[in-house]
Formats: sequence, structure tokens, C-alpha cells
Amino acid sequence: MRKTEFAFWTFLLMTGLAGATTLLNVTRTYSASASQNSELYRQLDLFGDVLERVRADYVDKPDDTMLIESAINGMLTALDPHSSYLSPKNYRDMQVQTRGEFGGLGIEVTMENGVVKVVSPIDDTPAYKAGLQANDLITHLDGEQIVGLTLEQAVEKMRGPVNTPISLTIVRKGTDDPFDVKVTRDIIRINAVKARNEGDDIAYIKVTTFNEQTHANLVKAIETAKKELGKNLKGYIIDLRNNPGGLLDQAIAVSDDFLDRGAVVLTKGRNNEETQRAQANPGDLTDGKKVVVLINGGSASASEIVAGALQDHKRATVIGTRSFGKGSVQTIIPLGANGAIRLTTARYYTPSNRSIQAKGIDPDIVIEQELPDELKKKTVSAADSSRGEASLRGHLRNPETGKEEEGAEPAKESSGSSAYVPKEAEKDTQLQYALSFLRGTATDSQTAQKAQPEGAKEKAKN
Repeated sequence: MRKTEFAFWTFLLMTGLAGATTLLNVTRTYSASASQNSELYRQLDLFGDVLERVRADYVDKPDDTMLIESAINGMLTALDPHSSYLSPKNYRDMQVQTRGEFGGLGIEVTMENGVVKVVSPIDDTPAYKAGLQANDLITHLDGEQIVGLTLEQAVEKMRGPVNTPISLTIVRKGTDDPFDVKVTRDIIRINAVKARNEGDDIAYIKVTTFNEQTHANLVKAIETAKKELGKNLKGYIIDLRNNPGGLLDQAIAVSDDFLDRGAVVLTKGRNNEETQRAQANPGDLTDGKKVVVLINGGSASASEIVAGALQDHKRATVIGTRSFGKGSVQTIIPLGANGAIRLTTARYYTPSNRSIQAKGIDPDIVIEQELPDELKKKTVSAADSSRGEASLRGHLRNPETGKEEEGAEPAKESSGSSAYVPKEAEKDTQLQYALSFLRGTATDSQTAQKAQPEGAKEKAKN
């Protein structure tokens, strides 16, 4: 056989083998996909069978809408504590809330072990005035157990006409027995930013939440402080304690107010192409003045984005105790006339690529707030009186847990800390230390004394 003929037949043979291999791979891919779909359809058939059996045989005629909504919500809440279904009414209420005005008690809540957990009471609301505290567990509403309700159902029961009362049964760590708190519903108008001058040299700005008004109100507060304090202005205290979070774009905008360049936050979804980076725009509204950020166990989500960004860029000194540790992003996906779903779609990372999920932000300077005598029960310390994201059942894992970089310890899932803040400024240890720090009068012994309890704990853990 001539070489040309040999080459021709060899080419045909190789082409045939390649085609057969490609066909085999396509067949395998198709078979795998078909197998997965077949399993999914089998599970959907199971759901349909159960639904029909309930509709046909349940002792009372069930509400079909309630059955489907509960099934959807059960699917979402099984993913993590922050994914859920929003009925059309709850979706409308959520939209109103992000605009800064809504009806209710004035508390940010989550679900933990079948009961409602207070993330943070909102300043100057009925819940705040009634004495509710971060990490309180609400077990009964008007004497009826919460166990068995979804978070949305419990929230719906806490809402109601203005000036109507509701009794909340509270379990508080450090208190022997549950106790009832009566709260009167009211229109909740959230002033996202509250500002005052501390003396003639420090601007104190408290950010209570991140709604659509936060960035604009913060800009106004900074401009007012510049005019009132003038050349005496030494720095700013940005108080994010007990701030439960809110809108991501507002957290980015607030961080940008203090940064001149660089990344603000990274959000990473399931796929690499879904990674997004928010960048700071040129211009620091504070003209480079010193900034202190106050955080505690009630600082969550958007407030952790701000604290982490300013800490990583060394633009601010973070003072207080470890934050809540909610490092995930929820996207509201409208479903037309059927409400919406709140779905966890990404994790967020600080500019240095730190994940805060189930870990929290550790302050640069740890300052513990001493609890008042009425809260000092048994041997519960301030650091032990709060639990963060890491304690929530079904929480997303920190992706860095178990990973150990050269010269660094692996991330540990341990978030949250005390969320108590006294109402009187003179008793507020963290605030008073921040004032001393900005004025240059804080002493090393003062810092060491306040930081010792948590530092000793970390050393014992290691």
C-alpha cells in the first residue's frame, strides 16, 4: 500500500474514533442530565401526591394558598436563616420599611430554634422604650406559642393597628425565668442617622440602619459638623452598634464617603463570573480627619461591610466588641402578583478578601461594656451574653473555615458579643474611650484593662 493511501485510511480511522468518543461523551452528558431531571420529576411527583392527600384527607378543609406558601417557605428556610418567601402583603411591607417608615414594634428579628430572636431593637421605637434587648428570645405572643410559626407569620402577628398592645414573653440569658413585656404598636419612622457634637471638637454620628435615606442623611450630618465645629474638629465617631444592616448599596455609599480610592466590598456568588467588586470614588467627605467606628454584637450585615472596609483601608479605628457575623447577601426576587422571595445569592468579603460570615469583625481595640447590676445574673459575662450568626441553626458556613494560609491561623466560626449599650452617654464605656482616643488622652493601661477579658478567652481557646 502506498504511503498516501495509508495516510488517508489512517485519517478516516482517527476521525471515526474521535466522532465515536464525542458521541459517547454527549450521550453520557445527556444521560447524566436526564437522570438528574428524572430524579427531580420523581420528587415533584411525591410533592404532588402529598399535597393531594392532604387536600383530600385532612380533618379540616385546608387553604390551598396557605399550603403552597408554607411549602415554598419551608423550602427556602431550609437553605439558611435569611432566605424566605414574602407574601404579597409582606413584600409591600418590606418595600415600605426600606423607605424608612412602617408600622410595628420596631425590632429587627430572626428565627432561632423555633423562636424569634431579637437582632436589635431600633432606637426610639416602642420595642426600644419597652426595654427589649438584642439576643432576647420571644417565645409567646399574647400567650400563644411561637413554635410552629414561620418567621413571617410571627412578624405578621406582631404587626397590627397603631395604639394596640401586644404582650411578648421574653427569655433572656442571665435571667432565671421568662417574663412578659407589653408593647404598644406604633408607626415606626426610622431616622437612619442621628448626629450631635461631643464637646467642641468631636462629631458623633449614629447610623441606626441602612435604608434609602442613610447616605443622604450622613452627608448632611458631616456637612453640619464641619460648619458647627470648624477648625476645632478633631474627628468623627461613627456608631454602628446594634445596627442590624439593610441595603447593600447604602453600605457601599457610606463607606465611599470616607474612602478616596480602592475596593469597598466584594460579593461572590456560586460561579466565579458572578463576583463583583464595588470601588470607592475619589473624594473623602471628612477631609482625612480621624474616624472611629463603634461596633458590638448587634452590628450586622451592612454595618459590618462599612466597618470591614474602613478597617482594611486603615481609614478608621474600629473599637468595641466582635460583630454579629452576617456575611451573606440576600436578593429580593419579585414574583409578580405572588409576592417575592428573599434568596441568599452571594457572600460578601472585605477589601482584603476576608469573609465575615459566621466570624464577624474583630475590633482593632476591644472595649467591653460593663453590664448594669440588674443584668448581672449568675456568672454570665458581657462577652457570653450574646450569640451571633455562628449560633444560628442552618447558617452558611464560613468558606475560610479549615483553610490555613501560610503564617496565618484558619478562620474560626465564632461571631457575636455583648450588644448592651447604656442610654446615658457618661456610662457608655465604649463611647467614652472613643472620645479619649480621638483626643489623644486614652491610656495603654485603660485599653489593656478593658481588652483583657476577651483577649484571655481567645488565648485559652488557642
